[in-house]
Amino acid sequence: MDKETLRQEMLARRAALTLAQVEAASAAICRQLDGWPVFRRAHSVLAYLAFQNEVSLQRLLDRYPEKVWALPRVLLGGLLGVHRYQPDRLVRHPWGLLEPAADSPQVVLEEIELALVPGVGFDPKGGRLGFGGGYYDRLLPRLDAVRVGVAHAEAVVPIVPRQEHDCRMDWLALPSGLVLIELQ
Repeated sequence: MDKETLRQEMLARRAALTLAQVEAASAAICRQLDGWPVFRRAHSVLAYLAFQNEVSLQRLLDRYPEKVWALPRVLLGGLLGVHRYQPDRLVRHPWGLLEPAADSPQVVLEEIELALVPGVGFDPKGGRLGFGGGYYDRLLPRLDAVRVGVAHAEAVVPIVPRQEHDCRMDWLALPSGLVLIELQ
């Protein structure tokens, strides 16, 4: 299956999830991450604010205000800026997602230790399918961080078509647990 067909199928699956399913998956994944030593040790964490039935990490952002939470901000040219999470300094992007205001403090990319990455779909070999803009594929190579794909169980498929520029995940965070990607 080509990427665009798979993307549409995966987005339809996610759209069909009920609020109760999204909340249950979000709570389970936050519990998994909360108990993970890699998360506990990380001082600076790239996260995201949930959009269109994505797994919400809000519980972690609220529980650990002492962490440096870095959130993406959509920039011109298909890039993501990375800014400090400040709950009272969020703005709505024209696509509908919440992001840090343009004048929010930027986070130094080299300081990010853990990247919690959303996606439309993932596979067991660390493949990630996003919305198709390549934003994370341009950001992730600039980070020296453990990459964790955060997903509903329904977002995992046997194979995500991958191109040379597509970034792989090191782990998957699923409601059933954390899964280490075995590179082959």
